[in-house]
Amino acid sequence: MLNVMSDPKTTRRRPPRFDLIAGNVCLDFVNTLDDRHTKPKELLNSYIDLARFGEDTGLLSPSQVDRLFESSYAQPDEAEKALVWARELREAIHDVFWAVINQRPAPASALARLNADAQTAAEHLRLVQVNEHFEWRFDDLGSFDGILWPLAHGAAELLASDQLPFVRACMSKECEWFFLDTSKNHQRRWCDMTKCGNRAKVRRFYARQKSSG
Repeated sequence: MLNVMSDPKTTRRRPPRFDLIAGNVCLDFVNTLDDRHTKPKELLNSYIDLARFGEDTGLLSPSQVDRLFESSYAQPDEAEKALVWARELREAIHDVFWAVINQRPAPASALARLNADAQTAAEHLRLVQVNEHFEWRFDDLGSFDGILWPLAHGAAELLASDQLPFVRACMSKECEWFFLDTSKNHQRRWCDMTKCGNRAKVRRFYARQKSSG
């Protein structure tokens, strides 16, 4: 997979805001709508939240996030437009991967949206030399929509990769967060064993206690 991350060289200034358990940034992006199939909880409530997601994932450097904070106050309409675009892209990515997980054809509208955004992202990719090798890097991600380029590109890359069969949804019906199963036997069931996995254990324990009682 291409290295399309930004090149942050400054130290993190803010504590992490998002739980990044997916093992892939575009899947973590999908998970920014929590409890999607039960009581949806939006984690991207403002453009600031989107920028903070970029910082937590390493797509944006702290200095880029600082500049976006300032720009979002100066140009709120443009920032809001990028936030709406981000949510729409997130739902397109979700719908395509949800179809894959459930062994169904990808919805045409979602795939078309992802294709369009991935093509836009490709227009901003540049080869740069790093010491004795070359890497793909995006143009300055400091524009409002810049953070969406690596997300759309990363989703397309994952769909076309040999890792696609290992994209999973958490077995908890209250959760169903996406993750990339990199376990040795590819039998991971929970997004996070310390959360959903433990809750399932507790429920099974009390169910056994009740039946035996």
